[in-house]
Amino acid sequence: MKKKTVLISFIIIAFLLVLTACQNSTEEEQGNNDINLHDVPVQASIDGLAHHYHTGDTIELVVRADEINDYRDWHWYTRVDDKEWLEASDQSHNVFHAVAETNGLEIKAILFDDDHQPHLQSDSVTVMIDDHDDDHHHEHDHSHAHDESSEAVYNGYFEDTAIEDRTLLDWQGDWQSVYPYLLAGDLDPVFEKKAEKADMTAEEYKEYYTTGYETDVERIMIEGDTFTFYTQDTEMSASYTYDSYEVLTYEKGNRGVRYIFKRTSGDEDMPHYIQFSDHAIAPQTAHHFHLYWGNDRAQLLEEVTNWPTFYPYRLDADGLVHDMLAH
Repeated sequence: MKKKTVLISFIIIAFLLVLTACQNSTEEEQGNNDINLHDVPVQASIDGLAHHYHTGDTIELVVRADEINDYRDWHWYTRVDDKEWLEASDQSHNVFHAVAETNGLEIKAILFDDDHQPHLQSDSVTVMIDDHDDDHHHEHDHSHAHDESSEAVYNGYFEDTAIEDRTLLDWQGDWQSVYPYLLAGDLDPVFEKKAEKADMTAEEYKEYYTTGYETDVERIMIEGDTFTFYTQDTEMSASYTYDSYEVLTYEKGNRGVRYIFKRTSGDEDMPHYIQFSDHAIAPQTAHHFHLYWGNDRAQLLEEVTNWPTFYPYRLDADGLVHDMLAH
């Protein structure tokens, strides 16, 4: 009986030792994960940082990986004065939103894989706040600040030598059509604001944009090289490859660049060609875009009156109006 008791005690002690070892191993592994979290390779960049902000301005940043991958789980981190990186709450997509409050705030993003392991990270950017007394600057949202060169490009004035090829990395994500918001009257404040500085009335602007925005495609997902179109009744997908760009000259003398992608496989009802126009002429993450699609590449280039427009799916009506007024 005594031997049996000793044996049971030995088994219990051995079990406790194994359990303790497992716990230590788990804690050590967790510790290693914490240490390695910020040591993953820098293979992404952040767009959208303004030269400076005023206190209370909106910060909107977009991160994009240097190469296409299948992961979408971005986490954002901030720190001040080289202190510990802290994860920003409610920021789990490739877009970062915050209010400018802290001068010198560093921001970066880390992409996690499907096993929730850190895969890569972006370089960090630093928010600079300058509350100078300049009423002109206070009237602008500095999250969309442009220098003179980028402003000229946005308006369609640039040299051919400045044009560069682009990949679908620039348009990855979940996008929604703004057409339903126009029909619901949500965009009326945008047209009213435009009418204050132009010869057209708000009603004329709304009519113009109704023609431009019209589409039955309510949502588009772009993941890797795959497009998925959603209408009220259908969902269809196909893969596309880059098919160069074309430069268009408009009636006013300004120009635009169409970036073209050709279908390689997928649903036969998907268009043979998809063309992007987003006021950019070199690689950068898009904040919104105009899209043209169809089966005739050349004929699509002639279309300049209907340009379905897509913004991030996460934006509600107020967010869309805010973004449009900032441009």
